[in-house]
Amino acid sequence: MHTVVVGTSGVTASDVLAVARGGARVELSGEAVAALGAAREIVDALAAKPEPVYGVSTGFGALATRHISQELRAQLQRNIVRSHAAGMGPRVEREVVRALMFLRLKTVCSGHTGVRPEVAQTMADVLNAGITPVVHEYGSLGCSGDLAPLSHCALTLMGEGEAEGPDGSVRPAGELLAAHGIAPVELREKEGLALLNGTDGMLGMLVMALADLDTLYKSADVTAALSLEALLGTDKVLAPELHAIRPHPGQGASAANMLAVLKGSELTGHHQDDAPRVQDAYSVRCAPQVAGAGRDTMAHARVVAERELASAVDNPVVLPDGRVESNGNFHGAPVAYVLDFLAIAVADLASIAERRTDRLLDKNRSHGLPPFLADDAGVDSGLMIAQYTQAALVSELKRLAVPASADSIPSSAMQEDHVSMGWSAARKLRTAVDNLTRVLAVELYAATRAIELREGLAPAPASQAVIDAVRAAGVQGPGPDRFLAPDLAAADAFVRGGELVVAVEKVTGPLQ
Repeated sequence: MHTVVVGTSGVTASDVLAVARGGARVELSGEAVAALGAAREIVDALAAKPEPVYGVSTGFGALATRHISQELRAQLQRNIVRSHAAGMGPRVEREVVRALMFLRLKTVCSGHTGVRPEVAQTMADVLNAGITPVVHEYGSLGCSGDLAPLSHCALTLMGEGEAEGPDGSVRPAGELLAAHGIAPVELREKEGLALLNGTDGMLGMLVMALADLDTLYKSADVTAALSLEALLGTDKVLAPELHAIRPHPGQGASAANMLAVLKGSELTGHHQDDAPRVQDAYSVRCAPQVAGAGRDTMAHARVVAERELASAVDNPVVLPDGRVESNGNFHGAPVAYVLDFLAIAVADLASIAERRTDRLLDKNRSHGLPPFLADDAGVDSGLMIAQYTQAALVSELKRLAVPASADSIPSSAMQEDHVSMGWSAARKLRTAVDNLTRVLAVELYAATRAIELREGLAPAPASQAVIDAVRAAGVQGPGPDRFLAPDLAAADAFVRGGELVVAVEKVTGPLQ
């Protein structure tokens, strides 16, 4: 099994995906263990002094003014975990919780948190055992960390609360730890706070969304090309020299992908009406500009993610010179903004795909295709209601594009008076990515059917490869009306699993 070694300098996006989705094992490097020990010595020395130090010998948040005596500090650390494990709502997905735990471990191993090596090792042991804490949808404002979600994870380390075992059953965390020979941790000064105070949930969801969107943006280039072909559009607008004079990288990449898909097509540039089109509709002609802008948005989001993956987010932090200083690095604004920005781009990409689908179904704009791509229009409704479903998804995506990060709601008796709402931004982006997949699946379904209804002219080899692959995957072609939901589900699985891109790349080579 693949193993990810966590050191002091952060992790990569591929590390996160390997642990969250691939079940990779986690090990602590010798460098990390040494850094953990050195930072802990600093915390222990401060804990022995009479002067109060936030997070070490004081309360938390608005209660930071109280100095806590040594005999109550272990109870203080237990209490912060128990009281902050206050999430509500549906359970969060397993991959999100694993990313959350792994990214918290990444910060712990930086040597800036003051957590003992044995606590970090227990975090790794829980991940390696396939134990997943039960974390709930609501409980993070994206400031002072993803507090409730991380608290539920810390609760599992203490052997309390509930967790899911590797077999998928939910049991008391203490039972699961015992079954895997893992001793619950007894938290000491600073440790409870250090386990809760990070942007790990929103960052993990950002990393996974970027991975999914990388495939979906390539898929969108393919479905746009198929629609252009089915509508007898011109591929001249995809010429590299046109995109070179507006040199946005994403735009050029999307145009190149579409051009690669359409190479060798006999359908592009033909007209079945008396008045030849001078130019295609925006939804066809401007596909690279819209998809390209989304790609460039993703590039910016990756820069933010890479910086966060290299960061040690905690408050207070242990500095190399021995100081333990309060800071505001836990604020989720940098991550929240790009999560919201991506949701806007996703909504617009889905919107332009839906417009192309509608054009394929409208006999007044489809240039010779039957109404709704029906077998016997009037007797058959064809894909009429498939487009309704697509439109409903796009409408939902527009609502999900409303930024969460523009909101702030004060908490902790006005001590935490401005928050990022980054967790909420991440949660809605996950829904948006799911819905974009479904929207592209409907466009794929319509475009492949439309191409097959064009008789006498051969589609591009890459287009034919897509048609062959999607039919083999259980998505049926033209014909009388039938139960559509299974076809749409099969198309969704085809896009979601990356098979659409694989089918094209067998002909074109790697897409950009």
